[in-house]
Amino acid sequence: MDKPRSFRDTSPDIHTMTRYFAFLRAINVGGHTVKMDLLKSLFEGCGFSNVDTFIASGNVIFDSPFANTQKIALVIESCLQETLGYPVATFVRSSEDLSAIISQQLFSDSEEANIYIAFLATTPEGQVRDKLYTNNSSDNHFFILDQEVYWLCRTRFSDSIFTGAQLEKTLGMQATIRSRTTLQKLVTKYVHP
Repeated sequence: MDKPRSFRDTSPDIHTMTRYFAFLRAINVGGHTVKMDLLKSLFEGCGFSNVDTFIASGNVIFDSPFANTQKIALVIESCLQETLGYPVATFVRSSEDLSAIISQQLFSDSEEANIYIAFLATTPEGQVRDKLYTNNSSDNHFFILDQEVYWLCRTRFSDSIFTGAQLEKTLGMQATIRSRTTLQKLVTKYVHP
């Protein structure tokens, strides 16, 4: 199988508004509960516009004139830390990024419902990548492309012997995971309505 083409566009453009998706890691765990209307107002307070939330699991849609997703993520993390009092790792992707992510054909069409995407802040390389791939099995298969891990879980995700915590430990970095089904719904509603 040929390696899929990278889809990151690093050219800056601060003159037009771009639709972004923020995927928040563990915002409602450890006794913390953040209502989605509060989360929406926090993003508006950060200076973003057309803010919406999708499912109560830390998916925020917004517009921004800035093109650097890592800087946008840092702004959000700083704002949430200041307001909520605890860190919330944030992963930002543009609408183009998200469309490209769900269009990747890394596994068979019949297995799309079993695909999960882990969002990362940087691209795992070398030994880290190889370390994750040693966990490929008949039940779990991983593929790294850019700043995402595509995870085919052939068992129920909640029953998998490999967990999100193990993924983070293996990669040595934080991640947040969404099902491909959820990401497809986001694209259908906010990118190609």
